[in-house]
Amino acid sequence: MSTEALARLAEERVDHRFKGLPPDADGLTVGELAAQRRNLFTDGFATPVLALSAERLEHNLRLMETYAARHGLAFAPHGKTSMAPRLFQRQIEHGAWGITLAVPHQVWVARAFGIRRIFLANELVDPAALRRLAAELDADPAFRFVCYVDSVRGVELMDAALRGAGGRPVDVVVELGAGQGARTGVRTEAECAAVADAVAATDTLRLVGVAGYEGEVPRADAERVRAWLRRLVALAAGLDKAGRFARADEIVVSAGGSAWFDVVADVFAEIPGLSLPVLKLLRSGAYVSHDDGHYRELTPFNRVPAEGALEPAFRLWAQVVSRPSPDQAFVNAGKRDAAYDLHLPFAQVVRRDGVERPATGIEVTRLSDQHAWLSTGPGADVEVGDWIGLGLSHPCTSFDKWPLIPVAEADGTVVDYIRTFF
Repeated sequence: MSTEALARLAEERVDHRFKGLPPDADGLTVGELAAQRRNLFTDGFATPVLALSAERLEHNLRLMETYAARHGLAFAPHGKTSMAPRLFQRQIEHGAWGITLAVPHQVWVARAFGIRRIFLANELVDPAALRRLAAELDADPAFRFVCYVDSVRGVELMDAALRGAGGRPVDVVVELGAGQGARTGVRTEAECAAVADAVAATDTLRLVGVAGYEGEVPRADAERVRAWLRRLVALAAGLDKAGRFARADEIVVSAGGSAWFDVVADVFAEIPGLSLPVLKLLRSGAYVSHDDGHYRELTPFNRVPAEGALEPAFRLWAQVVSRPSPDQAFVNAGKRDAAYDLHLPFAQVVRRDGVERPATGIEVTRLSDQHAWLSTGPGADVEVGDWIGLGLSHPCTSFDKWPLIPVAEADGTVVDYIRTFF
């Protein structure tokens, strides 16, 4: 990664663009504010404010590094989760092969910060984006880029856009769809062969492997996911036997969201010897922050507890601004601040006069744009002015609401700030 580009993040000035930061920090650089090591609760941070736990973030990074190494997997965590170059850097420091992304804008962000290995888990047929990609590949011989293809028409569009652009061919993998009615991806092996042949007929593309997303398997369970992954591995072996990776240096076999990576690890361990070295590439992304809802329920570590456990690193702090009745209260965080596409936030703790206690009898029942509706039961001790710590579900729709996120230690000391680019 580019240390100069990362250093420039610390030179950015704190101003009105960034929510929740202390008003008297306006005009400081992010680096100057971080050096002050302010306390999240006592040094001027204003609610609502989203914070990441420094300890839990580090735990999650180390756990997935260890898991991938133990299972012989290369790891390209999905960067669309955070779109945070500082976290990309830490993921790479913790052994990541590169970063997975989904759309061209995300690629340009990663390239601006010097990411040299990018796996685009999507089809790419936009001519302007392809021409820029060709220029990036031409300008940097160390830049490795791989993306999906899933149709002959898509291959033709890519070839037309890249023809005459010069430089290296673009590496592609055939995306195997997860089943009828699933998302993108080729549905049959015969169609996969046709797409592979179309790639071979170009000088602008190079077929280097196969990939897909097991999270889209219809009615997914371990048995169905395992069957689809074995189909993916068989596709790689069949294309290899047919000589369709003749121009490749290695064969990429890639899968792995955040719900079934244990099954991916098991099946990828069965990959037979092929004609070239195999890059077994896992792409899970939500692990970096984990969550208190969707991924807490789905994480494979629930099935393999001996491997460890991820820890939810997010907490959204909001303040009680209204207590209109004994069974109701309102805090000043809503849809603009909290993920709500999979679950509503979870009331976890109440903080008053420096004392933190469980949010007993408090439940988030609804979100408005700038308010969370709290149901307060008979045992709920909550007053106007209290801070409520909320757990969140779905990291991908939490990061995108906060352009600058404090990283706080357990005692509230803020030691870093994470800049996001959505």
